[in-house]
Amino acid sequence: MILPVILSGGSGSRLWPLSRKHHPKQFLSLINDNTMLQDTLLRLKGLECLAPYVVCNEGHRFTVAEQLAEIDQLGGEILLEPKGRNTAPAVALAALQATKNGEDPYLLILAADHVITDIEQFQHAVRLAKKIAEQEKLVTFGIVPDKAETGYGYIKGAKLNNNSGYLSVEQFVEKPDLTTAQQYLQSGEYYWNSGMFLFKASVYLQELREFKPEVYQFCQQAIEKSKHDSDFLRVEHDAFLNCPDDSIDYAIMEKTSRAAMIPLDAGWSDVGSWSSIWEVKEKDQHNNVLRGDVLSLDITESIIDARDKLVAVIGLDNVAVIETSDAVLVADKSRVQDIKHIVDNLNQSKRKEALEHQRIYRPWGHIDLLQKGHRYESKQVMIKPHARLSLQKHYHRAEHWIVVSGTARVRCDDNESLITENQSTYIPIGAVHAIENPGSIPLVMIEVQTGSYIGRDDIVRLEDIYGFEKDKF
Repeated sequence: MILPVILSGGSGSRLWPLSRKHHPKQFLSLINDNTMLQDTLLRLKGLECLAPYVVCNEGHRFTVAEQLAEIDQLGGEILLEPKGRNTAPAVALAALQATKNGEDPYLLILAADHVITDIEQFQHAVRLAKKIAEQEKLVTFGIVPDKAETGYGYIKGAKLNNNSGYLSVEQFVEKPDLTTAQQYLQSGEYYWNSGMFLFKASVYLQELREFKPEVYQFCQQAIEKSKHDSDFLRVEHDAFLNCPDDSIDYAIMEKTSRAAMIPLDAGWSDVGSWSSIWEVKEKDQHNNVLRGDVLSLDITESIIDARDKLVAVIGLDNVAVIETSDAVLVADKSRVQDIKHIVDNLNQSKRKEALEHQRIYRPWGHIDLLQKGHRYESKQVMIKPHARLSLQKHYHRAEHWIVVSGTARVRCDDNESLITENQSTYIPIGAVHAIENPGSIPLVMIEVQTGSYIGRDDIVRLEDIYGFEKDKF
């Protein structure tokens, strides 16, 4: 059977301001109503697959679990990386866990943030790859190029003298300059490196043990000492951090004699920039991609994405205008690759706009920051039905809660009460408190924090039911 292994460790910084470190592009709805992670799994429908594995940063675990639950894809494993170590260790964790009980599935390695428009052709390629992997080959999918692209790595393939349907791999090539990319396109021998693979778990581990034994060793230790925590598999922290940072290409595919490639022409894109999203989205009569509350006049060849406010754009061509509640990007569409420099600048300045949105997602719901001033902060808080927050207290701030909709069960020291719409309650400094939504509809309330210090670290969790103390942010 095929075991999908979804690698969900990317940051998507080139899609700022929509993509942030703590809520990157794989968790966003960029192409349709589903998130990119969800689309990655939904395009497998019709293939005979086991419940998927998702490898992700531990800080993203609740977002992954929620998005899998929304499309009924829980049941496999969510493997938590303490820190990203590239694709070779991530796949090693999945392969070791998958073979723990003597089984040996075919691992279909997919990135969580790619677009594929021709699902039928993609599934045909997967079925062919499985037949080739039965010959103990390590199969990669080479994308048939339609332009001279300098943003992708390339694979040079050589046709075999048989009807196998695959090519031997002659060479992996780094991202080329434009002249070289044009030569690759004209030759017909080069394919974009998709980063997708299919191989038997045991074959991958054999090659890893031969070519990168230290990766195999530390990942084996990390899995042997792993522990299940709710819906998640926490690999052993220290062993995994000792693991070298290496990609599958460098670690194995460039060295092995078992590499094979299937040409894939299925409308693939890694949507790594706003220009690539413009390319794959449906356009209006002026060749624009418009989303949200947008007014445009004399605009052509552009992407305008408004998530929070009305955005009006006049007399521009070939631009990207991306609006969120706390940031606006305006860029020439040919320069969107340079967004990474803006993000680098934000990181160096330690600005939160590089890390998270005004809306912060939590396993129990989400928080929207409304206003912040000297000694106070106001938020809108949504708590899912039957969810609750950890039991906690604060040393420097008090909290006022006003219920907008739904019902809240509130504990404040030894007192417990129910408050409903248009009612409020007060949590004094130092009071032990918790809030729960006992109802079947979302609880929405306004929270106002006041005090001498309102930083996030002024919190003592007495019941850490979600494991936030293990988070690094």
